[in-house]
This record gives sequence, structure tokens and C-alpha cells, in this order.
Amino acid sequence: MDPNSKIYIIGAGVSGLVAAIELERYGYSPVILESSDKIGGRVKSDTIDGFILDHGFQVLLDAYPEAKHYLNYQALDLKQFTPGAIIFHNGKKIRFSDPLRNPEKILSMAFSSAGTLSDKLRLWGLNRSLKKKSVQSIFSSEAGSTIEYLKKRKFSDRITERFFKPFFRGIFLENDLDTSSKMFEFVFKMFGEGHATIPAKGMGEIAKQLSGKLQRTEFRFKTAVKSILFDHILLEDGEKIEADGIIIATKPHTMLSGMQAEKDENHAVSNLYFSLDRSFLGEPIIALVPGDEFAINNFCFMSDVSPAYAPEGKALLSVSVNGVYTDEKELVQRVIMELESLAGPNALQGLTFLKMYSIARALPVMEDLQFEMQHTATRIQDSIFLAGDYLLYGSLNAAMYSGRNAAIGLANARQPIGGDVV
Repeated sequence: MDPNSKIYIIGAGVSGLVAAIELERYGYSPVILESSDKIGGRVKSDTIDGFILDHGFQVLLDAYPEAKHYLNYQALDLKQFTPGAIIFHNGKKIRFSDPLRNPEKILSMAFSSAGTLSDKLRLWGLNRSLKKKSVQSIFSSEAGSTIEYLKKRKFSDRITERFFKPFFRGIFLENDLDTSSKMFEFVFKMFGEGHATIPAKGMGEIAKQLSGKLQRTEFRFKTAVKSILFDHILLEDGEKIEADGIIIATKPHTMLSGMQAEKDENHAVSNLYFSLDRSFLGEPIIALVPGDEFAINNFCFMSDVSPAYAPEGKALLSVSVNGVYTDEKELVQRVIMELESLAGPNALQGLTFLKMYSIARALPVMEDLQFEMQHTATRIQDSIFLAGDYLLYGSLNAAMYSGRNAAIGLANARQPIGGDVV
């Protein structure tokens, strides 16, 4: 391989950063072109008035195999959520615990009104069966929608409406659970084998740690790509860049001729942050809001999970609403009214709106999910390769895998015949 090769990565999100890590390992010194002013893609955090605000409510499932490979969990100082959820329903708070993870909660779970006794037995059986099922077999199996899967498993309407829908709406970012049952089984398995966590100082620390591994990679920020034509990149400002190899670590539809007609559908979410004098949950757990009459799908006090998310003496509340809303003021007012209805006005002392993130491209809409792909399949033209979770399934794990896969594909393509790097 020629170490002087001009290799470019478009996008400084997780898949682009991992691609750069791998390309450096093969001896290259890539250049990352990023349209925004910072790394991370969808995995970013801002600091406002001492509060850490992630771009959308996100968690790291520490059982992700790719995350284990690329991240130093100890350095991230991961903070765990309490397994289960608090369900706000009809003026009551219903605790939904994981009896396999918390054996001391098994009695309260047995009498929880979140579901029937049969539901709890079926949950136990599903958890055990998925622990025995490999991830590869999950993604190679036949699949329907998640809602169909739950019906076939004979879960009751009660647990579906009170737990499954609000919980997985928050993960899939769509309200009808039309997402493939492959994704449901994978996520359920990851929750069963590990924990939902966040880095102590925000999800943006993941991208920072990945970029910290890079020694020869150059970053060009605020550099938007207009189009890509075989061996060169045309920037929005008119600059033309010659390239020996290109990895597109973002959706390529607007950059490549002939792909403009391809579907580019995404699930959207609005994430609102509020400061309060104290948490009315008082523990690191997610709260679910079932039913279609509420805009709120779930909420969580991030400062209960990691105190670093808020200044001393304050609490940080994250509220998620599926979809994007153009009238921020109207949505903020509605969310505050709903919080008062759910928790009571006395619980909202010191409530101050901080910021809202409207994320139109939060997760790719996908029909055919796969866990793995040949690195040769990332090649779309002679010197152009693709990376991104949209190639596999929407997750941090898939983003990392796809970045490595594209780097392997590019490195192998630039080797003499019979000289593969892997």
C-alpha cells in the first residue's frame, strides 16, 4: 500500500471515526471531511450553563460487541440505569422491574399491574431463550413486525400498551412498532446481557474517545460535500479534491449521481431538556408514558444517572417526543402541562426550559436488517466505499461495525492481487 495515498472519509460520526482508526492501522493517513463544526454525528453533547445535553436521549448498551472492542468503558466512567421502568398510567406510578436482573424485586414484579402473571412468565421465557440465541441467528431468522411478534408470543394487550409500546417507541422512534422483530430480539438480548449506560460526562465522550485514538488523521470541519465523481470530491464551496479512495460515512444519496431516487427515510424525535430544583423520580430509571393522548413518550432525570450532567443543586430532566415539531414554544407548553398532569405541579419546582433538539434523521427506516456483510459489499464504485448503520440496522454497534468493514474493503481494494490485509 502507498502511505501517500489520498484517502478521504466523509462524515466524522462514529462510523467515520472507526473507519479512520482502522485505516491508520493499515498505514494510511486519512482526511475526514465534516460538514458541521464538531465530531460525533448523532452522538454529540453540548454544555449549556453547566448542564450536559446529549443530542437526543441516547444510551450505550454495554453488551454491544463492537463497543466492547473499540471503547474503554472504565475511562468513560459508565453510569448504569436501573433495569426496568416506572410507568405513569392513570394517575399511578407502576414499577416494572427485571426479576432476572433484580431478584429482590421478584415479589413486587409478580404483583405489578403492568402485565398479567402469564406476561411475566412469558417475559422470563423470552429472556432465557434469547440468551441462548446467537445474534447471527437472530438476524438470519424470518421476521415480521415487532407488534406481530408480541401478539404471536401471546403477550397481553395490557403489557403491550403499558410497557412494550412506550419502551420500544423510545428505542425505535416510531409509534406503531412496525420495526422488524429482528431488531426487537437483538435489543432485548442486549438489555438482558448487559446494562443501559451513559458516560459520566455525556454521550459525546464516546466520539471524543474514538478520535483520541487517531494519530495521523486530519479533520476538516465545516466542509460540506456537494458531489462525488469517481476520483474526486466536489465541495459546496466549489473546491475540487482529488482522491485515491473515499469512504462515505453518511447517507450518500445527495452526493452520488444515480442515487437521488433512492429512499432516504428516517425516524425523527424531539428531545427537550428542563432544569429543576430536584428530581421527582429520585433514581436512575426511565419513566414511560403509555397511550396516544400524551405527546411525551418517555422521560428521565439524567442527573440521577450521572450527577455530572447538572450543576450542584440542580436536576436535569430529558423528555422525548417522537417526531419533529416546527412550533417549539407550543410543544414546550404542551410538555410542561403533561408533566404537571403526570407528576403533579408540586413536583416541578424550579422548572426552567433549557433547549430542544429536533432530530429529523435520528434513525434510518429499514426493512431488510442484517447483522454482518462482506467488506466487498461496501464498495459502490471502484474507489468509493460506504459506511453507516443504515447498511445494517440502526445502532451504535452497527455504526462501528460498518466503519471497520468499509476500511477493510478499501484497504483490500488497494492491495495487489492476492495481498489482502485481512
